[in-house]
Amino acid sequence: MKPPLRAWQRMLSGRRLDLLNPSPLDIEIEDIARGLSFQARWNGQTRGEYPYSVAEHSLLVENIFHTLYPKATAQDRLAALLHDAPEFVIGDMISPVKSAVGPGYKALDDRLMAAIHLRFGLPATVSAALKKKIKRADRTSAWMEAVAIAGFDRAEANRLFLQPTPQIAEQLTITLRPPTEVRAAFTARHADLVAAF
Repeated sequence: MKPPLRAWQRMLSGRRLDLLNPSPLDIEIEDIARGLSFQARWNGQTRGEYPYSVAEHSLLVENIFHTLYPKATAQDRLAALLHDAPEFVIGDMISPVKSAVGPGYKALDDRLMAAIHLRFGLPATVSAALKKKIKRADRTSAWMEAVAIAGFDRAEANRLFLQPTPQIAEQLTITLRPPTEVRAAFTARHADLVAAF
C-alpha cells in the first residue's frame, strides 16, 4: 500500500499548510503577502520593470471596492483585499484556464478561502451580494490592468472586462513596485482593516 501523497506545503513562517484540508490555524498574513507579492498577474505578460503581482492587484481591488462602496464595512473591505488570497499557494491562472481545469480547482480554492476567512474573523463564505460587489471591483481592476500594462486596446478591454467609472479612472492608477514594497503595503493594509473591525 502506497503512503498518501504529501498535500502540505511548508511556509516560511514555519507553518505546514495542508492544501486539501486547510486549517485556519496554519494561515499567516505574512505567508499570504509573500506568496501573492511573487505571483505575477497576466502570466507575467505585462509591461514594466517589475511583474504586476497578485498582491498589488488585491490592493487595487480593495481600493476600487472602497471607491465604489464608501460605506462598506472594514470586514467587507478585508474580504475584497483577500479575494485572491488562495493564490498564494495555488497560483494565479487566467479565468479561461480555471474554467478548463474544472470544478476541482474551484473546490480547492473554496476550501482555502474558507480557512483564510475564518483565520481573519470573516465568515467562511461571503454573501452573494458582497461577492457580486467584489467581482465588480475585480473586473474594473482587470480593465485598468489590461489597458495600462497588458497590451489590450480599450475596445478589446471593453468587451472582456468592466470599464472604470470616471471617478476611479481619475483617482486610481496601476502601480508596479518591488515585491518587498508590495508585501509591506499588503500586510499594512490588512492590519489597518483588521484594527477597524
